[in-house]
Amino acid sequence: MISKEKEYFEIINKIYLKVIKEENLGETANYIPELSKIDGEKFGVSLLFTDQLQFGFGDCEEKFSIQSISKVLLLALVYRDIGEKIWERVDVEPSGTSFNSLLQLETDKGIPRNPFINSGALVVCDILIDICDDPKAYFLDFIKKVSGNYSIQYSDKIAKSEFSTAYRNAALTNFIKSLGNIHNSPDDVLDLYVYICSIEMSCMELSKTFSFLANKGKNLFDDYQVLNISQTKRINAIMQTCGFYDESGEFAFRVGLPGKSGVGGGIVAIMPKYYIVSLWSPKLNLKGNSYRGMKFLEEFTTATEDSIF
Repeated sequence: MISKEKEYFEIINKIYLKVIKEENLGETANYIPELSKIDGEKFGVSLLFTDQLQFGFGDCEEKFSIQSISKVLLLALVYRDIGEKIWERVDVEPSGTSFNSLLQLETDKGIPRNPFINSGALVVCDILIDICDDPKAYFLDFIKKVSGNYSIQYSDKIAKSEFSTAYRNAALTNFIKSLGNIHNSPDDVLDLYVYICSIEMSCMELSKTFSFLANKGKNLFDDYQVLNISQTKRINAIMQTCGFYDESGEFAFRVGLPGKSGVGGGIVAIMPKYYIVSLWSPKLNLKGNSYRGMKFLEEFTTATEDSIF
């Protein structure tokens, strides 16, 4: 371990022990029954350097539902396959509204503001249905290749739990369909969406899966070129501006890294060319982001003085 990496280990260890002793405000995602059952005190952190040295702390090897973090991987797959045509169907602007908002869709003629809000991911799911015969299998194969983990599967239990209360997402899907930007059956689109969000990973696995975004589009572990450099830059840019719903500006201001959160309590953030950091703490703040995760990352980048700005 070189001195710089040892310094990071000590910084993370110190912040982890500090944050875990402090208040843990918020609630688990109680509108998805299965997620409401998760122990809100779980807390894991993983840091993976681009030289492949990896640290883990706390519950870093326990799998959790990555939820909206998978939207980045969905976008990467479809962007890889159809290129710049994707931006004809979904925009790249911060929304300024909650992740499941319908407000802007009519004004924007059915074009979601970005691919990371629910409406945007639903449109990307619709595109995926158009470009392959078995979209669930196609996406799962992509996840396995990018992560190097061929045991990853969908969680039927979480997908069915989410589908049972997906009234808002059903409304979004049907509304976009009425505006002409969903081409397939709304039920098929919503089914694919909940399964993509049901993927479970640990912090250690999540950092490895996102390594290509810190490494010019290549997996760290096998040099597989997931995206070209231009596509990688653009996805990192959207993560920077849109990765945390209507708290994205706050995250950029306080943390300064591209990242993506999920309502399962996970967060992944990237320092391009240097590292990937993943966290899991299930209690969410009012914006739907991990309370401890946001606090940890702010203290981490303050201590390391890391930022892409």
